Parts: sequence; C-alpha cells; structure tokens
Amino acid sequence: MAIALRKKAEIDTLRRAGAIVGQTLEYLRGIIKPGMSLKEIDALGEEFIVKAGAKPSFKGLYGFPASVCTSVNEVIIHGIPTDYKLKEGDIIGLDIGTIVDGYYGDAAITMGVGEISEQDSKLIECSKDALYKAIEAIKPGMRFKELSYVLQEAITGAGYVPLRDFCGHGIGKKPHDEPNIPNYVEGKIKQGPKIKNGMVFCIEPMVCQKEGEPIILEDGWSVISSDRMRTSHYEHQVAVVDGRAVILTNP
Repeated sequence: MAIALRKKAEIDTLRRAGAIVGQTLEYLRGIIKPGMSLKEIDALGEEFIVKAGAKPSFKGLYGFPASVCTSVNEVIIHGIPTDYKLKEGDIIGLDIGTIVDGYYGDAAITMGVGEISEQDSKLIECSKDALYKAIEAIKPGMRFKELSYVLQEAITGAGYVPLRDFCGHGIGKKPHDEPNIPNYVEGKIKQGPKIKNGMVFCIEPMVCQKEGEPIILEDGWSVISSDRMRTSHYEHQVAVVDGRAVILTNP
C-alpha cells in the first residue's frame, strides 16, 4: 500500500478544492427548504461550484449522473437527484466533490428540512460528533485501524451502528485513493499503515440505527441499511500537517 505524502503546494491546492466544497455545502444548507426538488438542489450546487472556479468531480465519476449526491431519509450515501420534492421533517445528506487544477475536494453533511424529530436530530448529531472526535484524535504514528476504532466507538457508544462495506479514503490527484478507512475495525487494531505528516484523506462516518448491512437500490447507486430506517452521513477532508489534522473542507 503506497499512501502519498503531499507537499505544501499540493496541500494548498487541495485546500482550495476543499474550501469550495465547504462553501457549496453551506450555501445549500442555507437555501434548502420544503418543496425544493432534488434536481433543483443539484443544479444550484453545480452552478455554485462552477462559479467558484472548480469543476464538479462527481458528475460522470464511475457513471454517476449528477454533481451532488442527494440522499434522503433512509438513503445514507450516493442518492441520485430526482424530481422528488423535499417535505417538512425529511432529512437529507449532501455529498459534494470538486476538482481544482487536478486535485480533488470531497465532503458531506446531513441536515434537516424544516422542523425534524428529536430522534433524527440525535442521529445526525452522532455522525457529526464521530467525525470531529476522529479528527481530534489524529496524530502521526497512529494506525489507520486505530482511527477506525475511534469512529466505531463514537458511533456504537451513542447507540447506533456503522454502515458496513463503505468507508473513508485517501484523496489527492484521484477522488478515491489509498488507504480505505472503515468506520469499524476488523482484526487487530495494532496492524496496518500508520498516519504520517503530509497524508490527506477523507473521514466519513455513516451511521445506521439498528443494522449496518448495506442494500443498493434498483437505481444502482442509492445505499440504504438493511433495517430500512433513517441514516446519517458526515464527511471532511483533512491533511496531517505539523502533527495534527487540518480540515481542508471548511468553507
């Protein structure tokens, strides 16, 4: 496994790509309301990305047909924008990627549409809390499996379960690169590659309520949990600089 170590100039470009992702997510968070269609959200997101000087990296990636993954309620990741119009009380995951000068940005949020239930608020908070706990824990010399353990403990400690078979990932000149970073641990924690200064990767806790087995829907993209309950997903792209994780996808 060869995990790239990025130079400062590369990290600066990745930060530019990531910042546009963060800005786009904040823009969409501020305008999404009941009655908006998923296709409308996708079009607005793509327009924002292009005006900011980036390209939407998801459009056409592996055949994905849109610029913004719009994952509603039970869909945890890879939701395709459709004509569905959001309703009060829905929750929606937004996952966005960009390209700037050949380098990729990638992040995601889950948010409520109008007033949402306390149950859904706690579900969303779990994925967000797990993400930030993991970011705070990162340091050189730590194994990626130890990072996965932090994510697992944060999710299960809140009474939820991580989605299986999907994971965080390295990122740079490719949208998905080494290493894979699951939100759970298999095998011994003290094995596998260690985190080093210069590494850039995405952490993305994907939180299910009762069961973590994934089901891919008929559209070939949308992923739900086998319990068919609502789910939550948060993601940031980070670089390890001077012994700590720096978030590249803040607005």
